[in-house]
Amino acid sequence: MPPSQPHFPRATSRRMFLQNAGGGFGALALAWLLEQDHALGAADIGQPHLAKPSHFPAKAQRVIYLFMHGGPSHLETFDPKPDLQRLAGQPLPESFGPVATRRKVAHNPLLGTKRSFQKCGQSGIEISDFLPHLRSYADDLAVIRSCWADSVNHPQAVYQMNTGSILMGKPSLGSWVSYGLGTENQDLPAFVVLPDPGGGIKGGPPAYGAGFLPASHQGTVMRGGDQPILDLSPPDDTTPQQQRGMLDLIGRLNAHHREQHGSDGELTARIQSYELAYRMQSAAPEAVELANETAETKSLYGLDDRRTVEFGTRCLLARRLIERGVRFVQLYSGDVGGWDAHDDVETNHAAMCARTDKPIAGLLADLKRRGLLDSTLVIWGGEFGRMPMSESGKGRDHNPHGFACWLAGAGVKGGTVHGATDAVGLRAEVDRVHVHDLHATILHLMGIDHTKLTFPHNGREERLTDTAGKVVRSILA
Repeated sequence: MPPSQPHFPRATSRRMFLQNAGGGFGALALAWLLEQDHALGAADIGQPHLAKPSHFPAKAQRVIYLFMHGGPSHLETFDPKPDLQRLAGQPLPESFGPVATRRKVAHNPLLGTKRSFQKCGQSGIEISDFLPHLRSYADDLAVIRSCWADSVNHPQAVYQMNTGSILMGKPSLGSWVSYGLGTENQDLPAFVVLPDPGGGIKGGPPAYGAGFLPASHQGTVMRGGDQPILDLSPPDDTTPQQQRGMLDLIGRLNAHHREQHGSDGELTARIQSYELAYRMQSAAPEAVELANETAETKSLYGLDDRRTVEFGTRCLLARRLIERGVRFVQLYSGDVGGWDAHDDVETNHAAMCARTDKPIAGLLADLKRRGLLDSTLVIWGGEFGRMPMSESGKGRDHNPHGFACWLAGAGVKGGTVHGATDAVGLRAEVDRVHVHDLHATILHLMGIDHTKLTFPHNGREERLTDTAGKVVRSILA
């Protein structure tokens, strides 16, 4: 007989250990506690995106987040600085920074802008001539000119603006909203990402990932055309009955594995993704089909102009998705270069604004006339702004110390300006708004108390805003 082999028990989950060791009583108590904390529940196991009640009534039911990837310059868009124009070509004055900062930028004099600003609408919000179409909607915008963040580097700044943390691996804003509110259409994802087709995102997919939340809440990447999601359509020789039977078999096998080895968030998400993909095979193509849109609507978004057709198409797709119950749509402008105007801010922003200005104005107009802006929150901004000092003569470097963003739509007081940077636009100075404050405000507009939207992770109740965050109430309607 062969010699007996030592027996090494297979590693098991904590829940399986409690079941084996305590006759199941410990597991029952643990399951009840986890259910109270929303870590285990019917929604997470079966339909994780079922619509859930908000903490309090809110006008905003859905979000379109227009992310200007690379860092748009507030000095060329929404934050005019006469003193910067007056001091252009001179070193940064002593009053605007510590000695170390002045020494670092001594060879980079202040750079004025070639843009002209105009008071727009009844509110008189000043917007640059880079954005002539958006000027018509100044009275719908709440411009925050005093944003600030914690990282000067793109990946960390993209993470923070999306997840609240400069570290990779935290849940994104869209994932938190999906987790907290679910969606209104079970045949489409709760959180959709429409990336720029020119390239990836600095920091990659973790920018729209679910982090430690159940994996089913991560962003689903969609594209235009006949295949909105890659590999979504079944093979031509597979009938619907065959596909349904295959999915049922896979589901039973996965469920059996889960019963034997304990709860597994990744496995549960995989089961849910199979089912969602099956339902999306009929829902998603219709949602991205633009043939039924009128020529006037397509022109409104700039689909008849080669400069705006690509971004305009994605703006129109965003409207169609939220119209069909998708909770959160994030649309990126700019590839890995995007708005990152190190060499020539004038040339870079002229191109980026030409691509996006008309489609964004068209989106606001279309939402308004369809009655959707009253229930949809629109957000515009990047991961940081640009420095008032020059780089390479005509460019601007990254500036997380002071920059601008705007919100419009449901629950927002249009025609509002909040906060201010200093006289040259280097630092947020008046009524400063940190990223945590911005996130707290967005969640508040969705009817969510940012201090109560939590998830247990590593023994701590985690939240999007960490231990900070104040709602910017001056921009609330």
